[in-house]
Amino acid sequence: MKKERTHYDKSFKENAVKLSIERKNISDLAQELGIKPFLLYRWRKEYLKEGSFSFPGNGVQTCQRRSQTHSRVGKAFERDRA
Repeated sequence: MKKERTHYDKSFKENAVKLSIERKNISDLAQELGIKPFLLYRWRKEYLKEGSFSFPGNGVQTCQRRSQTHSRVGKAFERDRA
């Protein structure tokens, strides 16, 4: 029988990341929160890279935002070349 995946909301992830930055022992914090340490490390990496745009939901929003950014940069580049 498969175990159902647990989904954590954005506020839980952000609070967990902020606590992990304040504390030294991430494994203990993960145990207190009832999550695996690798999740906390992954969330920290994403939060430090994306900031307030991290944890958008199903991931599609992140891809769309990057696509829009590349589109704007391309248009600006073309304008400057003209």
